[in-house]
Amino acid sequence: MRIVCLHTADSNIALFDAAARAAGFEALELTHVVRADLLAAAEQAGGLTEAIASQTREVLLTLTDNAHAVLLNCSTLSPSVNDALAAQAAPVPILRADAALAQRAVENGGKVVVLCTVSTTLEPTTRVFAQAATHTTAEVEVKLVSGAWDRFRADDTAGYLSMIAIAADAAYENGANVLAFAQTSMAGAAYLVKSGAKPLTTPTIALAAAVHAATLAA
Repeated sequence: MRIVCLHTADSNIALFDAAARAAGFEALELTHVVRADLLAAAEQAGGLTEAIASQTREVLLTLTDNAHAVLLNCSTLSPSVNDALAAQAAPVPILRADAALAQRAVENGGKVVVLCTVSTTLEPTTRVFAQAATHTTAEVEVKLVSGAWDRFRADDTAGYLSMIAIAADAAYENGANVLAFAQTSMAGAAYLVKSGAKPLTTPTIALAAAVHAATLAA
């Protein structure tokens, strides 16, 4: 089975490859495409515009060739996977990584805190988690870890992950039952959290959703 992942950061490739190995997806062929320019354009525009969403949809459709499923791994660009894309009748499933994360996070109810580090992802993340929680008892709160993205941009990975872990510990201490990291780049911070269960992260959950969708569509 071949899953094609569309990323907006090179560093996410290793995280997805590691997640596939850890989940036992030995027979899974992962192909990675990185389009950092799409996220950069959205950040410059202050959020996802229809023009950027349309461009993202075009890229996603081209990636369906020789794939069993395509996974969009950028929470800022994720709303590009919408009715307009569905109307173009993609030959294989095209999934949002953040939607899979949201479904898992809210399934058991409780207070769900979602951490983000990029301001442009706040609105789409809030929307997808609220939608997922509609038929559950979960109460969702989405928070921005202010200043963390500057660390990421400066290639200060240790500082970036440390800031996220501190925010996660604070969320647990303030009553969070479930903690989710909205962006794949945050995944490494899950191992640094001390005040509660390991936070939910995108790679393993999104890959499992993509494999499931591809299997159903086969």
